[in-house]
Amino acid sequence: MIGTAGTLRAVADRIASGIVRTPTVRSRAFSNATGAEVYFKTENRQTTGSYKERGALNAMLLLSPEQRACGVITMSAGNHGQAVAYHGTRLGIATTVVMPETTPFLKVRRTRDFGADVVLLGETFDDAAVHARDLAGRTGATIVHPYDDEHVIAGQATATLELLEDAGSELDVLLVPVGGGGLISGATLAVAGIGAKTEIVAVQATSYAGIAAARTGVPAHGGPTIAEGIAVKCIGALPTRMIAERVREVILVDEAAIETAIARLLEDEKLVSEGAGAAGLAALFANARRFAGKRVGTIICGGNIDLGMLASVIVRHRMRSGRVVRIRVHMVDRPGELASVAFAISAAGANVLDVAHHRVFGSLSAKHAELDVTVEVERPDDLPAIMAAIAERGFEADVVTE
Repeated sequence: MIGTAGTLRAVADRIASGIVRTPTVRSRAFSNATGAEVYFKTENRQTTGSYKERGALNAMLLLSPEQRACGVITMSAGNHGQAVAYHGTRLGIATTVVMPETTPFLKVRRTRDFGADVVLLGETFDDAAVHARDLAGRTGATIVHPYDDEHVIAGQATATLELLEDAGSELDVLLVPVGGGGLISGATLAVAGIGAKTEIVAVQATSYAGIAAARTGVPAHGGPTIAEGIAVKCIGALPTRMIAERVREVILVDEAAIETAIARLLEDEKLVSEGAGAAGLAALFANARRFAGKRVGTIICGGNIDLGMLASVIVRHRMRSGRVVRIRVHMVDRPGELASVAFAISAAGANVLDVAHHRVFGSLSAKHAELDVTVEVERPDDLPAIMAAIAERGFEADVVTE
């Protein structure tokens, strides 16, 4: 297995003309918020929007002429498929990508646009993998596996190698999102290759705790997640062996934590991240005391998120943080009442985003109505003043939390 600094740099040189050396950024906002010195590598700025290009390109550059002629097949939840498609087209290699039917439309569309023949099959990555292997067996195409391949892992290692080189001095901790295990296996290669003492901590979505599954034999339960890029129930056999001695700690992050990290990256750093890409920061925010005082790095490993999903994340974050609130006002149904409520809210310094006026449904009498007003506040602490302003106008009101 490739592992020395010299051989990893040889890999970096091999793929250099086809990938971007993405910036490593010190985050003042996140450092102040957590008490750690926070660095992140912006792999969402690769051409296909993720670090997956590194491993896919390295593996395809090492194919024999005969293998290139037969084409390649892969299984992917989205980002690896895009990488294989993009670099396959660049290199003149035919590519087939088998993706779960649940893959976000954006990733499916972009994979096709990059030149791959896309096959949608099954609910999960594992379903897609079975079909990809069957296709490869029938066609003679070479499988470029997204994480269970030493050449892919060596390519992924270059992302961590660059992060360690560009952070200025040695990092204390590296928080690595983990699905199948290619990125974290590459991280162990890079850390060992340059002789760093950096602690590597795995980060997984709560419902896809593949490392724990590999170590305990209890399968991850799966299910819908915004972090579909790391929604793999079992990490690969090769990554399992590679991280056994070097990765001791696994942090699980839930959906709310991942959504918050996506929103904070957008708001504070003006960076768009998908769920998997924000997982490392989600772990940092949820465990700030654990990492306070340390130099912490993570890789924003992907930025391919549907705009509709991103919009939903933004709205949910604003509501979760108390900056968007729904207030239900009980009122007599007569002219001028709606204007009076709006004036009270405006006078208290809030901004009305949406109004729903209910007269017919529910248990209200014919003389009464309910007004659901969604308002935006500057700070959550402003809410009591808004409720008081509504009460001063003679209205009963409640905050709607369901």
